[in-house]
Amino acid sequence: MLKTRFTEMFGVQYPIVQGGMQWVGRAELTSAVANAGALGFLTGLTQPTPEDLVKEVKRCRDMTDKPFGVNLTILPTLVPRPYGEYIDAIIQSGVKIVETAGNNPKPFLPKLKEAGIKVIHKCTSVRHGVSAERIGVDAISMDGFECAGHPGEDDVPNLVLLPAAANVIKIPMLASGGFADARGLVAALALGCDGMNMGTRFMATKEAPIHQKVKEAIVAGDERSTALLFRTMRNTARVYGNSVAKKAIEMEHEGKTIQEIGPLVAGARGKVVYETGDLEHGVWSAGTCMGLIQDIPTCQELVERIVREAKDLIRQRLATMAA
Repeated sequence: MLKTRFTEMFGVQYPIVQGGMQWVGRAELTSAVANAGALGFLTGLTQPTPEDLVKEVKRCRDMTDKPFGVNLTILPTLVPRPYGEYIDAIIQSGVKIVETAGNNPKPFLPKLKEAGIKVIHKCTSVRHGVSAERIGVDAISMDGFECAGHPGEDDVPNLVLLPAAANVIKIPMLASGGFADARGLVAALALGCDGMNMGTRFMATKEAPIHQKVKEAIVAGDERSTALLFRTMRNTARVYGNSVAKKAIEMEHEGKTIQEIGPLVAGARGKVVYETGDLEHGVWSAGTCMGLIQDIPTCQELVERIVREAKDLIRQRLATMAA
């Protein structure tokens, strides 16, 4: 075991988390992560309706008897999402762990807490982490600039962000963004965190419900293979650096509006990438940790390898240096 405040609070064997990923966080992956002793999350809004989420939770529960959670990203959308109904579906399903991201989760906390649910909130800055702790979340997932998806607008990498956050945040904290192996886990613990969150690394596993060509592209990519969209609009998103992403950046610098660029980078197009393996059909999220990913193991193999190598680092290399 690797015991931290996080493993004790959330009842998992290892301080490793598979966070929410749109179109990817389905029962096949989440249950495999849970069975490996880590904490997996279904992505709530991947399911088209709250009723579908209830079914997906049941499907995941049929595949594992270990703890798992549901991610709910709360953001303004062109088509409003019934967040309250998704919260009700989570409670109805008996899930006891929720990861929130995006907007402030405060309006939903009383109902979640009343149902005995522990809440992890994803943040991209120290100030947001402090605010989340103040309103009563149970743990923080702190995303550095290296992460896939939305890294915030401060551009602070984890070597600075995590210890700065650990200086002031008292509740358990996960390191997120750029983590893919045992070295990252040991570094996260050394920087003051209680575990690490991985997204892109779990995409490149056998159980991830995405096309093999996407997994192979992640392995073939390196730390320079991402692109940053919407920088000028202060809505930065890190994605795989394909031709669609480059075209979107060109349009952005030409002064095109979000309404004009939107159809090119719509989430539905990214879903097609994952389903068909057509890597140039749309934009899809990937982090700089592609530079550390060299294979496509099972989740069990991946988690066991990370834990084994982390223990070796702690007991051998670091212990020898401190002798």
